[in-house]
Amino acid sequence: MPMPSALVTRFFQLIVNRQFAEAERELERLRQKMHKTEWNRGYYRALHGMLLARRSNSDQYIFFSKIDLNDKQILQNYRREFLNHVRNGLHGDYDRGFFSAWADCMRILSKISANDPKKDKQTREKRKIKEQITIEDFLKRKNKLN
Repeated sequence: MPMPSALVTRFFQLIVNRQFAEAERELERLRQKMHKTEWNRGYYRALHGMLLARRSNSDQYIFFSKIDLNDKQILQNYRREFLNHVRNGLHGDYDRGFFSAWADCMRILSKISANDPKKDKQTREKRKIKEQITIEDFLKRKNKLN
């Protein structure tokens, strides 16, 4: 049985906004409402791991620190990859629940970023700054300042 979508969506919004105390309360509500199945146990463990990883946000090996949460295309690609694991018959119920939580996370995060054009604009500006500047661009900017 899938988790209640409203609670899961709220949980993802809270961890993205770094509201960890409230996210823990939502996670506890989810735990109380879920049936005791292997699929749900895997799903819950993935959510719990996401919360812990997002809270620490310091380890270079953590998945959340590696992805751009505002890049809708990358989030969709990861979602497809996680869904492939969900559909894979070689995985057990626990694993399919775990990957399903990640697929839901990517789906919801892509909707959150799609609904916030201000963040999309900021992301594009950051990317532009990170790109290597050419001498021609440098001279144009210098001439505009003068």
